[in-house]
Amino acid sequence: MGGSRAQVNKPHKTRFSSKSSRNIHKISQKDKNRIAKSNRNVTQGARAARLQRSKMLREQKKEALLKEKRASSGSASAPRVILLFPLSASVNVSSLAEDILRLLSADVSRALSSTVASSEYKLRATVLHAPHGDLLSCMEMAKVADLIAFVASATEQSTCDYIDSFGSQCLSVFRSLGLPSTVVFIRDLPTELKRRNDAKKIVTSSLTSEFPEDCKFYPADTKDDLHKFMWLFKEQRLTTPHWRNQRPYLIAQKVDMVPDDSSPEKCTLLLTGYTRAHSLSVNQLVHVSGAGDFQLSRIEIMKDPIPLNARKDHNAMDSDDIQDAEIIRSVAPDPSSQEPFLVENVPDPLAGEQTWPTEVEMAEAERNQKQKRLRKRALPRGTSEYQAAWIVDDADGEDSGVENDGDDDEDDYGMLLDEGDSGFPSQEDTNNPDFEEDQASLHLRDSDEETENDSVMMEGDNMTREQIEDEIKKIKEAHAEDEEFPDEVDTPLDVPARKRFAKYRGLKSFRTSSWDPKESLPPEYARIFAFDNFARTQKHVVAKALKVEQEGRDDCAPVGSFARFYIKEVPFHVASKLCAASRTAPIVLCGLLQHESKMSVLHFSIKKHDSYDAPIKSKEELIFHVGFRQFVARPIFSTDNINSDKHKMERFLHAGRFSIASIYAPISFPPLPLIALKGAAGAGTPAVAAVGSLRSIDPDRIILKKIILTGYPQRVSKLKATVRYMFHNPEDVRWFKPVEVWTKCGRRGRVKEPVGTHGAMKCIFNGGLQQHDTVCMSLYKRAYPKWPEHRFPANV
Repeated sequence: MGGSRAQVNKPHKTRFSSKSSRNIHKISQKDKNRIAKSNRNVTQGARAARLQRSKMLREQKKEALLKEKRASSGSASAPRVILLFPLSASVNVSSLAEDILRLLSADVSRALSSTVASSEYKLRATVLHAPHGDLLSCMEMAKVADLIAFVASATEQSTCDYIDSFGSQCLSVFRSLGLPSTVVFIRDLPTELKRRNDAKKIVTSSLTSEFPEDCKFYPADTKDDLHKFMWLFKEQRLTTPHWRNQRPYLIAQKVDMVPDDSSPEKCTLLLTGYTRAHSLSVNQLVHVSGAGDFQLSRIEIMKDPIPLNARKDHNAMDSDDIQDAEIIRSVAPDPSSQEPFLVENVPDPLAGEQTWPTEVEMAEAERNQKQKRLRKRALPRGTSEYQAAWIVDDADGEDSGVENDGDDDEDDYGMLLDEGDSGFPSQEDTNNPDFEEDQASLHLRDSDEETENDSVMMEGDNMTREQIEDEIKKIKEAHAEDEEFPDEVDTPLDVPARKRFAKYRGLKSFRTSSWDPKESLPPEYARIFAFDNFARTQKHVVAKALKVEQEGRDDCAPVGSFARFYIKEVPFHVASKLCAASRTAPIVLCGLLQHESKMSVLHFSIKKHDSYDAPIKSKEELIFHVGFRQFVARPIFSTDNINSDKHKMERFLHAGRFSIASIYAPISFPPLPLIALKGAAGAGTPAVAAVGSLRSIDPDRIILKKIILTGYPQRVSKLKATVRYMFHNPEDVRWFKPVEVWTKCGRRGRVKEPVGTHGAMKCIFNGGLQQHDTVCMSLYKRAYPKWPEHRFPANV
């Protein structure tokens, strides 16, 4: 390689200047062994720490499990609640309940009570038998049951007869509430051993798919069968739904009422029973199932009427024992620490007002008022002086008797398209000739009954049977039309569209366009409460309740204690209903967490029940069973969009899919199950309409009601088309001109100009339009739930 340069080896870069200095930094073998040994010690130490931590966690779990077992089956625990539920009408659970109580009770001669203590099994139990056909009683019993024993009869002819329609409906409701520990009792088995085993196998194979995997099947014909089950039940670790362990509750063994001398319409309700799940403070607010939220005036902690180590002649609870029970101590609330009974926020009507005007401003206002009185104005017929004060005249100095030409002013206003900012239609120009039509259409501006389907059926007492049937027929036709043509609305002929749909606006994009959640809120929003950070508040409230229980305060009724609760200021008619209902269903008292009495906007994930066929309309009155609580609500239904902060309202709750139901209701912290009941037209038993669970509490959730105005092409020329029947006058076309139009075949376009005097319009699309296509325009407005007339079922 001629002319190439000779390669020059450059010295290697090193941090040592010479070999001697490099040898100084060499590590000896002794030091290497010492470093390796230290690394080994670090590794062994980390492993030992992991083992120690695992051992500590195991011991903590063992202690927690042992504590839970002692709390559920010890002598200081409340009696276990066993619910006997018949799967069909032919099953007799009363005889089975009597057999179990006689097995647990040592004294057979005494009258049997529903709560007994057995020194033989070292067990206290309350046996409830569900009345077949009474849905509300079965639901209330299932909410408090520690064990649900489903009872089947082996004498049924076919496998489908083991569970009838009512049993299947209740079973699905129990699943929605959350099943506790479950077993299946098989009755009416043959006495011959081979036939008995075959019959048991047939029943087991037929019913296994209906129950959880850990559900056991037991014969329950003889005393020996029940004896074997009781020994297993005594050692069984019971599982309960998670929502039930969040709040203290009580099953009333006795319900009584004491009239209030100061107020004849009020009384004090007395509920006596065992405190369960958590200790209940006298400073807490409580909820009585179906009656509402109240404050406590006193708690009397009493001697247990049926202790586990009692005498043989005293092992069953009688009403006389409850009345004559010895009072150990009485607890009164502390006014400084008692939870305030706050339901609604009291709005200040002057909160948005300005400061008090000065004398100069008042004199100037008086002078202007005198000038306005001297000035003559043309006002619509029927306008009062107060209403006239709000009418703005742009030309006060001109002759007010001369009216402007409406056609000249029509181009000065129109509906604004929301591309990120607020897009409410501008209605500042009030000098047009159409202003006189406002008085005739005020009721249409403020109501959307025709499009929203929120008209409430009249009271059944004021309607004949034919009227009720016609109303139901209309609702069913509207439900079918909503499924076939969702959101489509006809433009009225007698009212201008710009007035009929004045509250609606167009959106450039439903997903990305902005909508202010604080804009134009209804008056009901001034009465509710909201959280800055709901998750943080819930965490703080639960931690506070846990801390109160761990401190073991004197103002609490401990878990498992027998106590009498005095609930003050209960309406007299509500207390009378509870006393009557306590004969057929348990009355449950539930302690409330902080803030749970205040009203807010609750959102539930809800699905229509399979057994309910009638349409469920938005804003229809439903009875919501949320955990132990019950309240009346009128929800609106909406979709659940994951990638958008706006959600489309649904006029009906459609079957086969989940929707979001939003209601005004007292605050409840999730997780909680939901059972929605729909009352019958008469005084019949309410039916299960929907099931679900509590999703969130958020008044800022934006629910938009969508309507679609439709028109039809009259003439088509390439990308242009003349569309008719969407509007009926050119002023409406100019008003809605900024809103984008689209077709059912996928074309998008815009309105160019009105054509003629009958509401036809010229549109330009992004592609060729077919003659059979339909042109649509989407409009939106925000929808809100309806405030209920009655908050709780007992007040209806």
